Amino acid sequence: MHADRYGLTPEDGRARRAEPAGRQAQGVVWPVRAGVIPPLAEGFIARPETVPGLEYVLLPGVAVALVPGRSVNGGGKTSLASCLAHSLWRARSVEVLAWVAAHSRASVLAGHGQAAAKLGLDYGGDAEAVAARVLAWLSGASRPWLVVLDDLRDAADLDGLWPQGPAGQVLITAADAAAVPGERRVQVHAVPVFSTREAMSYLSGRLTTDPDQRGGAIDLAADLGCDPAALAQAAAVIASMGISCREYRSHFVQRQAEAGGGNGDPPAAAWFTWTAAASYAERLAPGAGTWRLLVLAALLDEHGIPVPVLVTPAVGRYLSGQATTCQPDPQRVRSALQVLQRVGLVTADATAVWVSRAVQAAVRSAVPPDLLDQAAWAAADALAEAWSADQPRSWLAAALRACAVSLRQAAGDVLWSGGGYHRLLLTAGYSMADAGLADLAVVWWRDLTAASQRILGPDHVDTLVAGGLLADALLAAGQAAEAVTWFNWVLGSRAGMLGPDHPGTIAAQVSLGRALAAAGKAGDAVAVLDQAARHSERVRGPGDDQTLAARDEYAAACLTAGQAGEAIRCYKRSLADRDRLRGPDHPGTLTVRLRLAGACLASGKTRDAIVLCKRVLAGREQALGTGHPDTLAARACLASAYDAAGQMGAALQLRQEACAGYESAFGPEHPDTLASYADLARAYSAAGQAGEAVTLLRDTIARSEQALSPGDPLTIALRQARADLTGEMSAW
Repeated sequence: MHADRYGLTPEDGRARRAEPAGRQAQGVVWPVRAGVIPPLAEGFIARPETVPGLEYVLLPGVAVALVPGRSVNGGGKTSLASCLAHSLWRARSVEVLAWVAAHSRASVLAGHGQAAAKLGLDYGGDAEAVAARVLAWLSGASRPWLVVLDDLRDAADLDGLWPQGPAGQVLITAADAAAVPGERRVQVHAVPVFSTREAMSYLSGRLTTDPDQRGGAIDLAADLGCDPAALAQAAAVIASMGISCREYRSHFVQRQAEAGGGNGDPPAAAWFTWTAAASYAERLAPGAGTWRLLVLAALLDEHGIPVPVLVTPAVGRYLSGQATTCQPDPQRVRSALQVLQRVGLVTADATAVWVSRAVQAAVRSAVPPDLLDQAAWAAADALAEAWSADQPRSWLAAALRACAVSLRQAAGDVLWSGGGYHRLLLTAGYSMADAGLADLAVVWWRDLTAASQRILGPDHVDTLVAGGLLADALLAAGQAAEAVTWFNWVLGSRAGMLGPDHPGTIAAQVSLGRALAAAGKAGDAVAVLDQAARHSERVRGPGDDQTLAARDEYAAACLTAGQAGEAIRCYKRSLADRDRLRGPDHPGTLTVRLRLAGACLASGKTRDAIVLCKRVLAGREQALGTGHPDTLAARACLASAYDAAGQMGAALQLRQEACAGYESAFGPEHPDTLASYADLARAYSAAGQAGEAVTLLRDTIARSEQALSPGDPLTIALRQARADLTGEMSAW
């Protein structure tokens, strides 16, 4: 119901507040820290020879990338980044620290969303828009900040998401130098394996209990290629077993010879160190399930497996080998994790568990297929049990989504082995949509639909569900034309399987009509929705909720198609039914009354629109209070009706009240607040107060550029509004 020419009035509050992720943080506690930083592994050293002076090159306005040098298993780039981040945080050298997993665009967007929440920015709606608000804040910030982009794999994932600003520092770890954006001025530092001196220093620091254990250390370091990961695993086993480096090396040489067998090259040193560590972990805690737990962890996200996942009943059943109900035993899991950490295979704290990509790949390649399948199903159960629908932009939700993606990639078709797909696949997709990751949701549902068609068949009920969710995701992502194709498929499949009178078939018909309207085919939408509404009324009755919803969709399509008279007729009938069935003050009744007001405005019946809006405003004030978002939206709609009727004074007063209400409810930089100020500026102009209008727009644009971004659609609309006003002024 946007009567103003800027298109900025927030209608009846549905547009933005429909997303469950949308919130504005109420306060900021400085310093701000977002994301979970991996803890430093035991015995960590700062690499004074191979990566010297890193802390001196990471300066405000500078971006530094750590990439592999001469390395076996990555060289410890993330460990160095973690050390720097922890050091700067403890020294209070930065007031904003954001640790962002950067292995995919979705993970970068999730990290920016977490930062937005901590910075007090609006973090509702599309994830790309949320990221733009964070980047705009960083670009103008005076407080020193550090953003760590960990494990960047593709420079394209940072397109439009690059943090920059004079007060900020950017630290990247990348799997390859080619992943570092070439168009950016980034100082690239190669992180090789340890030097011999660093390797000896590391072993000496780890083996402090008995100096005799260091005997043969230099030869062992050479045999392991001074690889940090291999040395960490070797040192952990040596320290735990109480043997010397020389004895460990003897076992290493023997196993290498046996593995090589004279046929080809022997396996890499890291192969021996991780298998020796895993074997010793089983000896340290027999029956604790260390090996089974490591296999499960090898299927999940290397950037942090939330501890709540590992203490679920599903993991308890899996570790005990029991298929029946099993009470979770967090202490057993924690004991197994402590052993795995003790032998250098995982890093853990109270929040999460980290397993390196190299160890994960090695474990997956070594485990028997039947155990891998058991672990995959148990991991899916555990993720589903640990999932919470609340706070979809939190670190926990992002970590769970990342784990689900990793599991889907590692498990293949195992998650379809129960005669349908595992419920986790639905839960993860819903979470992507709730977090504003529209494009990722489309990819997820597309993959789920294709796999279900291949494994279950096109007529399986799970396939139909997945196809419907893909269509919904396409529509939410603005891909209406393809959504129409999929909704047609869903409608045909449901009609064939369920029959034309089934509620699911009628719902698919309504969804198709909605998609046609979004695709600009208003005439087709009207025809489809008219048929759906008539069909539902015939099958389910005129007072059924589905019938009423279909009729409302039909009325909205008529209004879009320019058939305001038919829309009014349909809304009046729907309103009468809702008044009779639900009562005049039911929220659904008030919503339809407000939509009828919009149709009246579109047809020039301003007096009727004012009466309807007043009724809605009074009902919402009584039921919800004056500061509720739906009440504020009703007040803004009444202002539009007064504006259309030429009652400028009343419109101006309502706009002022609406602005005050939005600012109180959401804060001064929330998009709805900014849009309400644009409407107030228009009201000032209409009332002949052009100077007030331009001043207000200038201030609002500045806030929008800071809180959202200069390129945000709302900011652009605000600039256009100012241009329109100043053009009118110059003409006068």
